Amino acid sequence: MTASDVFDPALFKPALGFMGLPVSHDLRGAKAAILGMPFDCGVSPVRIGARHGPAAIRQQSQHLRCHYPPFSLADPLTDLALVDCGDAAVTPGRIEPSFEVMEQAMTRVISQGAVSLTFGGDGSVTLPQLRAHAKRHPDLAVLHFDAHTDCYRPQGQDYHNTGTTFTRAAEEGLLDCANSFHIGARGTTYQADILDYSRSQGYRIIPDQELQARGIPDVLAEVHETLAGRPVYLCWDMDFFDPAAAPGVCDPTWGGITAREGIGILQSLKGLDFVAYDINTVTPPLDSQNMTAHLAATVALLCLHLSC
Repeated sequence: MTASDVFDPALFKPALGFMGLPVSHDLRGAKAAILGMPFDCGVSPVRIGARHGPAAIRQQSQHLRCHYPPFSLADPLTDLALVDCGDAAVTPGRIEPSFEVMEQAMTRVISQGAVSLTFGGDGSVTLPQLRAHAKRHPDLAVLHFDAHTDCYRPQGQDYHNTGTTFTRAAEEGLLDCANSFHIGARGTTYQADILDYSRSQGYRIIPDQELQARGIPDVLAEVHETLAGRPVYLCWDMDFFDPAAAPGVCDPTWGGITAREGIGILQSLKGLDFVAYDINTVTPPLDSQNMTAHLAATVALLCLHLSC
């Protein structure tokens, strides 16, 4: 039997990426590129598995169609010459080496001028991405939707974990913190003064209680006024949604927004200059009927429409 008999091209096809795209590393002409970050720190005592998030999001994306009328009639796959680059070659649980790989992989993607769309992974994967983007955009601002600020006071010798992502980003000077938002914080915390501590790092903090009291349109008006004309990194933690809509996340927190509200918020962000989209904390082993992964794939498609 010859090699040609075994590997008959008629019998094989490449594994597919987001919405059926073939995985490719050729970014020539691409206006947007997808990169999976299949990493989690492995520090949660009960909810590990976000490392499987990228695969689940891609799988559920096969249910989606390109157009999103009446919000957008564009076809992001074609209009953005979208490329799915596959996954960064990380090792879950090995934090420092994996962070280096994620930063280098992201640097390669954005060096070609493409807007990045990434699938996590837990919330820690944001930090190496910010390190890469900050080199290209020194005035970078973050727009972070999450049930947690991820800006906790560090404890002991643990430099990196899912709770210190934006603490370290502020320390390293990666962001224009005064014009960066953390929206949607709610629920229980280990640190009673977490909101005040997050504000002390320079960020604009709008907890869920304020979001509901002011109303989503009023908060989004402030976001647009503040971020107009500057490069924006959108970080969307899937636990921003209520667990009724997104049960398969790293840290589910009751009282969040509905799927309808979240989709409306995303559509209302049209007009901002997004240079990166970061969707994280999908945890397939804890998901129900792939609800979270399917919703995350929809979030990803909406993000791409924002760049059309």
